[in-house]
Amino acid sequence: MSKAIELASRLGYAARGLVYLGLGSIVLLAALDLTPRAQGAKGVLRAWAEWPLGGALIGGIGVGLAGFAAWRVLQAVFDADRHGRSPKAWAVRAGQAISGLVYGGLAFSAFELLDELEDVGEVDEEQTIHQTAGTILDLPYGDTLLIAAGLVVLAFGIGNVIQGVMQDFSKRLDCDAETCRRVVPLAKAGYAARGLASLPLAVFLVLAGLKARAGEARSWGGALQALEGQPFGSWALCLVAAGLIAFGLFGLVEARYRRIRPPPEVTP
Repeated sequence: MSKAIELASRLGYAARGLVYLGLGSIVLLAALDLTPRAQGAKGVLRAWAEWPLGGALIGGIGVGLAGFAAWRVLQAVFDADRHGRSPKAWAVRAGQAISGLVYGGLAFSAFELLDELEDVGEVDEEQTIHQTAGTILDLPYGDTLLIAAGLVVLAFGIGNVIQGVMQDFSKRLDCDAETCRRVVPLAKAGYAARGLASLPLAVFLVLAGLKARAGEARSWGGALQALEGQPFGSWALCLVAAGLIAFGLFGLVEARYRRIRPPPEVTP
């Protein structure tokens, strides 16, 4: 069982790495005006679906992301990384649980896409986020819920930036000192960029809640596109794209070198 959990986890880190490589590449192309706009993860999956053997790629990514989601749940529930029971540890484990839900949802989207390969078209992420925001606003205290969602994204972004600046990522890896020295900068740049890329999304969600207008919300790609329209926005978007690509590369490094200790509660 422990070997199966480790294999699923490593495939998951690889799948997450590939998704971020795709995200970073599309954001970079958007910053250079070589593609119409930045896209989120679902947009990346749809773009891949149009490639030769795209179905096989999407299926593999879906399986990998499902494995990663399961590993995140094990990390959160059984404290597989031995964080302990301090307030900070519980916050980390809560983040892992949320991460598991997010990547589980993305895995589900990948499997859904396999059923739609004949009808794959451009996904309208803005219409989707507007509909979702509208549904939330129709709920009791919907504006407060939308503001809370924005604040959660804001906390995620700031947390990633802090991780990128302060965390010693070599402790996560089982590799020699020279290899760790070379790959840790990828993690630092990647986490910082992922955090910064989340901040515009958080701002638009909070604005949508404050104004109680679903049209104020933006998707992840749409929020980055709005960033590009600011002074020096294209340069900022290029830096974010480079960081996301670095995060994707570090995901592939984690697939090979990550310390993975399946919790004894689920292993014989």
